[in-house]
Amino acid sequence: MSEKEIKIESPRVRFAPSPTGYMHMGSARTALFNFLVAKKYKGTFLLRIEDTDSERSLPEYEADIFEQLRWLGLHPDEESIRQSSRSDLYEGVIKQLLSENKVFRCFCDKAELEEERQRQILEGKAPKYKGTCAHLTENEIQQKIDAGLPSVIRLRVPPQKTSFQDLIRGEVKVDLDLVGDFVIAKSEHQPLFHLATPVDDHYQGITHIIRGEDHIPNTAKQMMIFKAMGWNVPVFAHLPLILGEGGGKMSKRHGSTSVREYRQAGYLPEALNNFLVLLGWHPKDDREILSLDNLIAQFDIERVQKKGAVFNVSKLHFLNRHYMKQKSSDELLSLAALPDGMYEKEGKYIGKNGIQLTKQDLIKIIELGKERAHTIGELFSSALFLWEDFDYDAQLLLWKDYGAEKVRLALQQTLAVFEQADDASCKNQAIKLSLDDLSSDKGLVYWPLRVALSGLKQSPPPLDIVSILGKEKSIERIKKAICKLSTKF
Repeated sequence: MSEKEIKIESPRVRFAPSPTGYMHMGSARTALFNFLVAKKYKGTFLLRIEDTDSERSLPEYEADIFEQLRWLGLHPDEESIRQSSRSDLYEGVIKQLLSENKVFRCFCDKAELEEERQRQILEGKAPKYKGTCAHLTENEIQQKIDAGLPSVIRLRVPPQKTSFQDLIRGEVKVDLDLVGDFVIAKSEHQPLFHLATPVDDHYQGITHIIRGEDHIPNTAKQMMIFKAMGWNVPVFAHLPLILGEGGGKMSKRHGSTSVREYRQAGYLPEALNNFLVLLGWHPKDDREILSLDNLIAQFDIERVQKKGAVFNVSKLHFLNRHYMKQKSSDELLSLAALPDGMYEKEGKYIGKNGIQLTKQDLIKIIELGKERAHTIGELFSSALFLWEDFDYDAQLLLWKDYGAEKVRLALQQTLAVFEQADDASCKNQAIKLSLDDLSSDKGLVYWPLRVALSGLKQSPPPLDIVSILGKEKSIERIKKAICKLSTKF
């Protein structure tokens, strides 16, 4: 379709999550696409909390939805609504549909319905209600009510084929005979998703419904509510599924799925928005780095793909590293959580091993980790040895083919240099000149020093570590290394 055919003008769109869990990445993508459609086409972006499932809906999950939208910068244009506060509206619609005989009360036993459903599946048929209660007389209905039999309310579905135009998929055909008379309410006072959602869409003036393709079966059912009430049917657009890297539907077995988890791990909102929009859409020039303002300017719903989009963690890492590099170390420090076990006291940051670091030390650590870290959470991960106790095999101290005695002597010479230096020389790396003079083979000096200070094969440069540890802590670790060599070999 071309934009001329689509004719999106001043759309009213909504993000309508259920607060039955922490907001997941798929929901965040749905919110983002709705937000972009609203902003691109000069429309309105609404938030609606669909909490008709009172048993599973929890306040903390609702709070999480608001918080993650705020963090991502996806701000609704009007005050949000909550379905649990609109029961009178739904009751009125149910009563109207009952009075017009467009719905009926169903008294069928749940266990018997499930048996029938399983039988249909075994026979290779689409499971659907067989219409047992569809033609009860008024007298029969009243007798069952008087007998105290529980009932639900089902919509009468004509056995015919229908279709709708999808902005992304074109014409979508649905055989209503495979749907059957479906339940829209547990009672006049307990509407279900398939009723409450179209009722709210109508009364909120929603013009375009944008959600995942897993909602296509719901769309067919909800269109029937619109038609039964004589309402205009909104335009639909179904986003492609998000797939795991193996090609299957994205799930928890692929790793974190909630926005909250990615945020806690140290991903930036700019990176998540950029990443999520590329799960099903791409700009004309195929650029990958796109700020929210860029996205609003370039977004075009025609460029949303039909096929599933693979959740590529490497791409997310690439984008997050890009946005991290755009921030100063000061900004990153303000965004980072202190490492586990570290606490602040009187302007000092106290580590598990008792080391006291300054804010400048932490900034220096961030600068050292910035090039390698994929997330803010990883900024400190390459420097845990600074504030946590560690151990290592003495074998790691050995350099090339030099024996333990040669390396031990080199470390003793290094120790002597440190003992003669002052703390300032260690902090500003002036000590380097003296260390360089110890051997023509710089590795013999700096390799065992690196291991002594960090316990690692790979770490920030040894003198960068010294500049944070200072003289006394460095000497303590060098002595420990010498002792290891003396007792091991």
